[in-house]
Amino acid sequence: MSASSGALEAIERILDRGSDADEVLRDVVAVLHSDYSWVGISFVEEGELVLGPALGDRTAEPERIPISYENNVVAELGVTAEEIDRALLERVAVLIAPYCLVGWDTGGEAWSP
Repeated sequence: MSASSGALEAIERILDRGSDADEVLRDVVAVLHSDYSWVGISFVEEGELVLGPALGDRTAEPERIPISYENNVVAELGVTAEEIDRALLERVAVLIAPYCLVGWDTGGEAWSP
């Protein structure tokens, strides 16, 4: 099993648990941090990116992967490391998108990820 498939399986288990969004995102950051020196999720709030859960030492400019929900960028996954598995990170971005709706206006409609 590759490190990528192991990380993806661990993240899918986190999502299957059905915890609240904050816990899910913190746990996803922790899983990714085992392969990357710095991992952070920034949320779009009033048009600006605001750093949320993060782990590690950010010693370089991170690789940034947009996180979109219904064709709107709602957050960004950032990582730093010698080698980046962009395909894995893009898949993770899709999986966690519903949990990144910090400033999302549901127009009064009930919502659950």
